[in-house]
Amino acid sequence: MSNLTSVIKSIQDIMRQDSGVDGDAQRISQLTWLLFLKVFDALEEELELTRDAYHSPIPEPMRWRHWAADVEGMTGDALLDFVDNQLFVVLKNLSADPLRNPRGYVVRSVFEDAYNCMKSGHLLRQVVNKINGIDFNRQSERHQFNDLYEKILKDLQSAGNAGEFYTPRAVTQFMVDICNPRLGEVVLDPATGTGGFLVCAIEHLRKQVRNIADEVMLQSSIRGVEKKHLPHILCVTNLLLHGIEVPSQIVHDNALMRPLRDYTTADRVDLVFTNPPFGGMEECDGYPADLRTKETADLFLVLIKHILKPGGRAALVLPDGVLFGEGAKVRIKEQLLAECNLHTIVRLPHGVFAPYTGIKTNLLFFTKGSPTTHVWYYEHLYPPGVKNYSKTQPIRIQEFDQEKAWWGNEADGFAARVENDHAWKVGIDAIRAAHYNLDQKNPHVDKTACYDPDTLLADYARLQAEAQTLRNQLKDILSQSLASA
Repeated sequence: MSNLTSVIKSIQDIMRQDSGVDGDAQRISQLTWLLFLKVFDALEEELELTRDAYHSPIPEPMRWRHWAADVEGMTGDALLDFVDNQLFVVLKNLSADPLRNPRGYVVRSVFEDAYNCMKSGHLLRQVVNKINGIDFNRQSERHQFNDLYEKILKDLQSAGNAGEFYTPRAVTQFMVDICNPRLGEVVLDPATGTGGFLVCAIEHLRKQVRNIADEVMLQSSIRGVEKKHLPHILCVTNLLLHGIEVPSQIVHDNALMRPLRDYTTADRVDLVFTNPPFGGMEECDGYPADLRTKETADLFLVLIKHILKPGGRAALVLPDGVLFGEGAKVRIKEQLLAECNLHTIVRLPHGVFAPYTGIKTNLLFFTKGSPTTHVWYYEHLYPPGVKNYSKTQPIRIQEFDQEKAWWGNEADGFAARVENDHAWKVGIDAIRAAHYNLDQKNPHVDKTACYDPDTLLADYARLQAEAQTLRNQLKDILSQSLASA
């Protein structure tokens, strides 16, 4: 099959004819569990060829090859009855745990919140047959499958699933390249989404694999947590396609719900890459009282600082709103700068995350174990001739060549770095004096007001979004006050 995207589109067109499928979210939900089973079965074929004693965790009648692979197999009411009353019942109740049956644990975790929403067994058979046309044992189609994620996330966004956004590959690649994961280091994304950062880390680490022992080390070094069901399935499938044989350490859970005191030495990691959801609201009873806030981006900053090993490194995407603010925001940044070396903030221009959000974002890089003495800022500029990024003109990895050339080495305190028109340094005393406001402007830029319409509209949208966040927080405070009155 040469065009996987068109196959997926035809599958969604078939689903639109089904009375049980209502909207993009259900179509994607249906598609993800079917794709997972097809991918899982394709990878089992490889394992059966390479491992004499391989035994599937899925009972034989429930394996894709048994009920789905025959294009003239079960259909109509018989297929619906099988899927609803046998397949899902068995997969949701597999006897499995991460240690004794990790593959079974992966399957059960994928299906714990999945369900079949199609009402026509004939249409379901058509969908299954379309999926059968995809050969996931071909490397070319595995890579094509990865290209579908942006479209799937865009569909989720239009379906009203707020907070799902696609981190451009150029951004994830730059962050991983700069942090340079090494074999033996444990990598975590606590807000994994569909696994973009983890895939970049896997590809980076696999270049260092020289023997079977190295590959075993790689297999055990990738961890993730994802709160939502659909991104979790997509992440697990993505990692399977990138050679992680048992992605049992991709947990379907909410990383912010675990009290900080519950983390042990075994939970500490060497590297964190993430683009956490921001603008959301979470309770945080397991966090210190003076750091409690409902803003998810702030909470993830607390979590990441806590979970890193001494000497551990982090690279994360955060909106401008995290850099400034009062109350718990100030205390969170004060602790971060006292316990970690926040050595670099890359300020991204508008449009990097278009069309998902217009909020201006930053890339923060820090290392745990020594306090911050100064923060370097680097203003990422649009390439010549570009006024804004878009879906058809996204940010490209080549644009980060200037940052890479300027970056230097943390081991010598980035001694090679120099200030220029888009790079500057701010000392810790100035940051303290600014009440830990990290939203430090480029001192080399002319202060003349900008009247470019695109810039003004983008600034207006950002201010509107920040104002709405403040209104929501005020509403919550008032509601709590009235409830306790």
